Amino acid sequence: MSTVTVKQFGLYMNGSWNVTDEKMDVLDKYTQEVTATISVATKDHVDEAVQGAKQALKKPLSPYARYEILMKSAQLLLERREEFAQVLAVEVGKPIRESRVEIERAAQTLIISAEEAKRIHGEGVPVEAAAGSENRMAFTVRVPVGVIAAITPFNVPVNLVCHKIGPAIAAGNSVVLKPAEVTPICALMLAELMEEAGLPKGVFQVITGDGASIGEWLLENKDVNMFTFTGSPRVGEYIRSKAGLRKVALELGNNSATVVHHDADVAQAASLVAQKSFNNAGQVCISVQRVYVQEQAYDTFIELLKKETEKLVVGNPLDEKTDIGPMIRLREAERVENWVEEAVQQGAVLALGGKRNGALYEPTILTNVHDDMKVCRQEVFGPVVSVATYETEEEVIAKVNDSEYGLQAGLFTNDLKFAMKAAREIEVGGLIVNDASAYRVDHMPYGGVKNSGNGKEGPKYAIEEMTEERLIVLNL
Repeated sequence: MSTVTVKQFGLYMNGSWNVTDEKMDVLDKYTQEVTATISVATKDHVDEAVQGAKQALKKPLSPYARYEILMKSAQLLLERREEFAQVLAVEVGKPIRESRVEIERAAQTLIISAEEAKRIHGEGVPVEAAAGSENRMAFTVRVPVGVIAAITPFNVPVNLVCHKIGPAIAAGNSVVLKPAEVTPICALMLAELMEEAGLPKGVFQVITGDGASIGEWLLENKDVNMFTFTGSPRVGEYIRSKAGLRKVALELGNNSATVVHHDADVAQAASLVAQKSFNNAGQVCISVQRVYVQEQAYDTFIELLKKETEKLVVGNPLDEKTDIGPMIRLREAERVENWVEEAVQQGAVLALGGKRNGALYEPTILTNVHDDMKVCRQEVFGPVVSVATYETEEEVIAKVNDSEYGLQAGLFTNDLKFAMKAAREIEVGGLIVNDASAYRVDHMPYGGVKNSGNGKEGPKYAIEEMTEERLIVLNL
């Protein structure tokens, strides 16, 4: 049974809670019981929220005030970390130990955003070096974009929200947030928390309900100046097509590859791949999905990977012993099951796992795969890793690049020359050497190429996306 009492949430608009007539249930992803209800927004609600966000820009916060509010928000989040972690475990199905880590990281994201609020600056421009401009001086300043629509996914519903609202507020913008409809509760709790931290009304709005409808209404509203979205390439492409000349930042997923070269520490590689293929039931954009092992290291790697994976406990996310909880929906677990079965029919070997119990899917290792299988070609977004072999450096670089995605990749090797060759030639936003693709800390630049999107997360880098550079020229 869920430990969370059913609670009713309204829309958070202009510093007030607006409970609508139409409601939507939020389920405990393990028990499938209703854990909360949320209000369903109409187009009028969306337009009112955007107008409130626009009005809030008329009373700008100083950089130091933004710093203070974000730091206070981080402090309050850490004080309530267990409450947030319990809700997160229930609404996502993320194991409680992993949920606590997400809350701690989210607080760090707010702290980093607060620090960056005090570092936003322009630069001098030597216009006096041009003939006829000897008496002029120039410099740039960075100014807020304005109203930012932030659309976030279900899988990391606290830290990814903080990665959007933290930099946006740090840069002086206002934000209308549309969290994933299946995991909106932590975002609404963050609104309560930031209000307590002193954020003025209108700066942060949270609109819940049907994602497709709210997204469409935000796109139609010309007072939205920028869209920041994490989700599927299909939706990201649609947002870009409808946004026109407005700014768009997109993080659109991956089918992450990790390479294990013959000279690597194979035991370390197997341990890290096991850790980073199955966390959050594999529902992470940079989870390891494709592993390429040089032939002479393959047998050892597979045995060690199986051994490490067999240690993982599948079950109730509120149980301290659980490593892997349920997937976000039953139909997603069924989809993953179908993809694995299809791969086996096409010749893949089920080395471990492959069993489903409701929305729980065992950590699964496939071997004898080929690159045209769905489990290799598309984004599984589930606890499945496929392992193949390679002979040469050139071959494996080509295999990694044979993907429509390019977010992050991992490479285990002690050969500096190969590592630098891979750094130059592998087509990703980030190459992680001697770790798996799923390495991330919250102040680093994070974003991809190809169908993995454009723009960067990481507060410093997101602030650059969320500001405009303005040139000032003085005729003296």
